[in-house]
Amino acid sequence: MEKIKSSLTNMVLVLVAVALITGGLLAVVNHVTAGPIAMQADRTLANGIRAVMGTRKVKVIANDTVKQLVDEKEVVSVVHKVAGGGAAVESSTMGFGGDMKVLVGFSADGKILGYTILASSETPGLGAKADKWFQKDGKGSIIGKNPGTAALTVSKDGGDVDAITASTITSRAFLKAVGVAHEAMRKAAGK
Repeated sequence: MEKIKSSLTNMVLVLVAVALITGGLLAVVNHVTAGPIAMQADRTLANGIRAVMGTRKVKVIANDTVKQLVDEKEVVSVVHKVAGGGAAVESSTMGFGGDMKVLVGFSADGKILGYTILASSETPGLGAKADKWFQKDGKGSIIGKNPGTAALTVSKDGGDVDAITASTITSRAFLKAVGVAHEAMRKAAGK
């Protein structure tokens, strides 16, 4: 077999052929894995809703999308209404290192039942403490509080929630995300 002559045309043709084959393979892999990835995302969300609502038996009866303007940025929240009242709400705000996305469970009267952090770019070791800090036994517990009756703010800003040590920006972002989630739940309920 004769060696291909090294010319600009031949090099471009080989490069285009390699790019087309690689692109085709990536498209096939994407198509094959799209279904299992979507199923896993649904399973993860269902487990998160159970966790934040505080019960294993939760039936989501409606999913509403609510758009809000927060700090001049449009935030899209998803309100998962559950049978028997209450909702689990996906919401996000800007934290210290980027967007912080939370899932917050609310009772029918607006009290926080639980929360989980879905995505965060906060500083490991400091900002990452938000997943435990605001829980029932955490130093800045928000469980049982109602953002509709009293704004959730850190004590440094005159509120009654202890901020994460050395992570006030993350604490503010987290509490703002919870407030945005509560407001989205109210809007979805027509209040």
